[in-house]
Amino acid sequence: MKNIRPIDERECARVFSDAIAAGGTLDIRGSGTKAGIGRPVATEAVVSSRAMRGVTLYEPNEMVMSARAGTLLSQIEEDLAGKHQMLAFEPVDLANVAGGDARETTIGSVFATNASGARRVLYGAARDHLLGLRAVNGRGEIFKAGGRVMKNVTGVDLCRGLSGSWGTLAMMTEVTFKVLPVPAETRTLVLLGLVDAFAIETLCASMGTPYEVSAAVHIQAPLVKRLWHQGLREQGEAITAIRLENFPKSIAYRKERLKDALKVYGEVHELDHDSSLTFWGELRQLSLLQDNSAPLWRISTKPGAGPKVVAGIGTYMPCNAYYDWSGGLIWVEVPSTSDAGVTDIRRVVAMHGGHATLVRAAPEVRASVDVFQPLEPGLEMITRRLKSAFDPAGILNPGRMYANI
Repeated sequence: MKNIRPIDERECARVFSDAIAAGGTLDIRGSGTKAGIGRPVATEAVVSSRAMRGVTLYEPNEMVMSARAGTLLSQIEEDLAGKHQMLAFEPVDLANVAGGDARETTIGSVFATNASGARRVLYGAARDHLLGLRAVNGRGEIFKAGGRVMKNVTGVDLCRGLSGSWGTLAMMTEVTFKVLPVPAETRTLVLLGLVDAFAIETLCASMGTPYEVSAAVHIQAPLVKRLWHQGLREQGEAITAIRLENFPKSIAYRKERLKDALKVYGEVHELDHDSSLTFWGELRQLSLLQDNSAPLWRISTKPGAGPKVVAGIGTYMPCNAYYDWSGGLIWVEVPSTSDAGVTDIRRVVAMHGGHATLVRAAPEVRASVDVFQPLEPGLEMITRRLKSAFDPAGILNPGRMYANI
């Protein structure tokens, strides 16, 4: 397969126009770290943004940065760390569970997949931080959307529309996004041994307080045994963890008040600043889901429905679950089968509400099932119209998200 690395958006537009003229199709990617997610794509060539690298704008005082799409996420975060700033949505390293190399993750792919981590409960998803972009659509046209500040706009918000489209509508060439200061201190409150229902009740209760919880997770006991954090791994029990961030004086007050509010659920333990950074850093890397070939599902639902979804799946097959976003996001490992349990999982999700995406499975499985949540008729019609508007010839990642789209 031919590999093409345009050096700028003009060359990218020429590549797209040539593909249209030749009736070919293109596999759009950054460094290919997430190529194992989605339906397998059979195309004549791979177009990568890896040659389009470099930070083009960084104004720490304005808390805004622009970078070419192929710029490594690690470089972005290194530059931000030098000014004690960060990507507040805490992008999760999907490459680690998809067979890719997370060190090669690009900033363009972060927004193209809307890769949002634990801090989403406080600061929103990746798309909420995307201020503007430049891209090339499937017509071979260069366009831009948004700008460098948050303000009211009319019409379609293309930044939000393209974030999470997995390269099926356009190829981003440059992104502009907002950043925030790194919290001065981080502490984590931990409860041990809670069953799923009580754990999620605890997390939801913490989110309902005025104490600015920035992350809320629950890890079932079998997955706790895979943690890198030795102290927590050796507990051997399910872990329910709640993160607080801000200035030391603020945390000291909020921590004690939250402990008082949660003591009805059990003894509340505490991780100090360094241990907290280690723990949340490895969760961002999905450490407890790595080094495993078992099918992995990412299920989005109402927080209160999370335990019911996992229990429902458990009636059909053994599974291990890791809850994030106070139960609104569930990572579920299931046994390897010919269909990764898709029929039963979608039945359970339909019963309780939500969306299920097959993140990890063998290529032949991903080719035979609906990897992303099947579209309802109305939403499918809108999706097809968007695809027709941005990519009428269907040259960009054909079938990556949905068959025949």
